[in-house]
Amino acid sequence: MNPDSWLEDTRASYDTVAVSYADQMRDALDERPYLRGTLALFTELVRSAGDGPVADVGCGPGHVTAHLHELGLDAFGIDLSPTMIEVARRDHPHLRFEVGSMTDLDLPDASVAGLLGFWSLIHVPDDAVPTAFGHFKRVLRPAGTLLLGFHVGDESRLKTRGYGGHPMNVHVHLRRPAQVAEWLRDAGFTVKAHMLLDPDGSAPGAVLFAHVD
Repeated sequence: MNPDSWLEDTRASYDTVAVSYADQMRDALDERPYLRGTLALFTELVRSAGDGPVADVGCGPGHVTAHLHELGLDAFGIDLSPTMIEVARRDHPHLRFEVGSMTDLDLPDASVAGLLGFWSLIHVPDDAVPTAFGHFKRVLRPAGTLLLGFHVGDESRLKTRGYGGHPMNVHVHLRRPAQVAEWLRDAGFTVKAHMLLDPDGSAPGAVLFAHVD
């Protein structure tokens, strides 16, 4: 079995749904004040540590990257799906977007002041998360800020259809904040805060802030 088949499946799935996904997510932040609040805090933390480039890893169609730019950050996006990057460049031609993987992050050491992973870890299997977090730690500057968002739960499920009814073939991994925090500490981060989102709803989420010392 190819150990990287999840990467191939994720890339192919999001290539298929990229346009529909962008249409659904374009104004998503308008209806999510708590998420906007976390992005505003992330912006403040990056600026207070000296400002600098910010990587939105797993940026999809670039709507969050664009929001960070509107808040005044020097934000750029990276995504595994070439079609997602094409859509991001089409919708936000004034911003920089690149194809790349968080498990093989092609950025120089200590090159970014902040890194965002908003619901982009959800298809990464447990045994690959430490590799991704190792790259996040490597590319962040001292005192750099990491902001993660993820689904909360204890299961993994196969997603075969989504975003306009298009076929997909990806596993969605739900995780507890304590587990994600443990992985971050093992990678050398200091966890600063986490917040649960819609904890009593059908699809609870969490955001977690961590710093590089």
